[in-house]
Amino acid sequence: MSASEIFNIDMALGYFAWALCMATYVWPRLRAMDRVEAHRAIATFNSFRFFGLALLLPGFVGPNLPQGFSRPVAYGDLATALLAILVLLTVRLRVVFWPLVWLFNLVGLADLISATARAVSVNLPSVAGQLGADYAIPMLYVPALFWTHLMAFWLLLRPEHAPARVAQSRPDTAGPADSRGQMSPRGSFTA
Repeated sequence: MSASEIFNIDMALGYFAWALCMATYVWPRLRAMDRVEAHRAIATFNSFRFFGLALLLPGFVGPNLPQGFSRPVAYGDLATALLAILVLLTVRLRVVFWPLVWLFNLVGLADLISATARAVSVNLPSVAGQLGADYAIPMLYVPALFWTHLMAFWLLLRPEHAPARVAQSRPDTAGPADSRGQMSPRGSFTA
């Protein structure tokens, strides 16, 4: 198998596996949470994006990693991480918090889309080995970041007066739910 084929398979499976994980474990809890707490959780997860600066470390990544990819991606991740941290620091100042939540998610998602476009433009899959240890980030972390931004936008756009609650199932008909009965009898989450 070529480096491009391996890269593309890993990337696709990363998005798919994270979609399953988010749909099963993360999304139902975020929907049931207070909006502020849900956005704090998403910002906390994204606050570690400063690690994207590793793309600039010689020896951590290969010398032939295209700079047209690595520099913008590294600094986009840093900007997103700093915005996520600002979200966390301003949680008690709602007049600042909510605009920062929007800005952080817009910048974060735009950064992921831009990084994907740059990866295509420099044919990153063909030089995937140049990512070195950083190879794990686009396979494991980026898909999770993508899904968290989509969930954040859904939470931001839903009416404030309509909290999304996880349906309670009857204890005698519960499927493979946890003890709080957060799944339907068939074992799937309900709205």
